[in-house]
Amino acid sequence: MKLYIFGSCSGTEPFADRHHTAWALECGGRLYWFDAGEGCAHTSHVMGVDLLSVSDIFISHSHMDHVGGLPHLLWTIRKLTKRLKQRPKYQDITVYSPNAESFDGVMSMLKNAEGQYKNSYETKFCQTKDGVLLQSESVTVTAKHNLHMKPTEEGYQSFSYVIEAEGKKIVYSGDVASMEELDELIADGCDVLLTETGHHDPMELCEHMKDKRVGHLYFLHHGRTILENYDAVAAQCRAIMSDVTLCNDKDIFFL
Repeated sequence: MKLYIFGSCSGTEPFADRHHTAWALECGGRLYWFDAGEGCAHTSHVMGVDLLSVSDIFISHSHMDHVGGLPHLLWTIRKLTKRLKQRPKYQDITVYSPNAESFDGVMSMLKNAEGQYKNSYETKFCQTKDGVLLQSESVTVTAKHNLHMKPTEEGYQSFSYVIEAEGKKIVYSGDVASMEELDELIADGCDVLLTETGHHDPMELCEHMKDKRVGHLYFLHHGRTILENYDAVAAQCRAIMSDVTLCNDKDIFFL
């Protein structure tokens, strides 16, 4: 399996060489995409990632730094199908999101663009709820709500994801209100934890996680503590917990 980082920055003003949060897991030839911050389609394509392998896109919540690149991602996939005269390898594409209105807005934008977003495949919507969202022979994705955003009449609006694939357990926090919200997700241990630092101190996160059964800790969605002093913070984090990585745009990890 490969883990691709397309965006490692939190919802700040633009920072050089960093874009808002987006990453993907490549497993069994498919790309399972998580969040879609600005520029994720461009970054992934210039990295050589095959966007026609995207089958499922999981959005943690509807804040702009997590969905701002979704219209362009879907538009770019369509552009490639036209240019290469191919359909997406796994036919339809499903977008999982807690907010239907946000997805409808994306589709309205696309339908008013060139070609009215007419495709030989369907872009489907599935509203994120607690529980198993996707289960196949190779991958299971389970959603667990968190309190980064207040619930509405539509339901919980912010989610973390647990991915089980090839005998490994990968936990993606999304944005969380507190570090304690991660504890239930990793109660049985995990091989990989990808967690945000935009709303939490990185060193405190390392202290919180160092005695838990986390195989490797990856930081993304960086806040200013990391963005403005990357090397020093990386050293401080690794002094607390050796198995920690501060992700950068265009990183590729083999799991």
